Amino acid sequence: MAATSIDPLLVDPTRLSILALLSTARWAEFAFVRDTVGLSDSALSKQVGKLNDRGYVEVRRGYVGKRGRTWINLAPAGRTALEGHVSALQEIVTRARETGEAQASGIG
Repeated sequence: MAATSIDPLLVDPTRLSILALLSTARWAEFAFVRDTVGLSDSALSKQVGKLNDRGYVEVRRGYVGKRGRTWINLAPAGRTALEGHVSALQEIVTRARETGEAQASGIG
């Protein structure tokens, strides 16, 4: 069943949004992710920490001039988890539509 591919960590829309955004970029700057996802610095840091603990993202810190910067990248494990999670969601929607259509055609 598709539900077994649902990743409990990605049920949270914020973490799902972060991985979806990172799937289109390489080493996105923290501020870009923060602004795009619409989080505060501390909220994004907390979510990135959870994703990093699971091995879904990589975090790199460095400097641009004298200013410290943080970049985030989608790790291979994160890409696999995201693809599996999205596939499971798509399968749930497809089955629901098929069931609904079958039910509707049986009523008429």
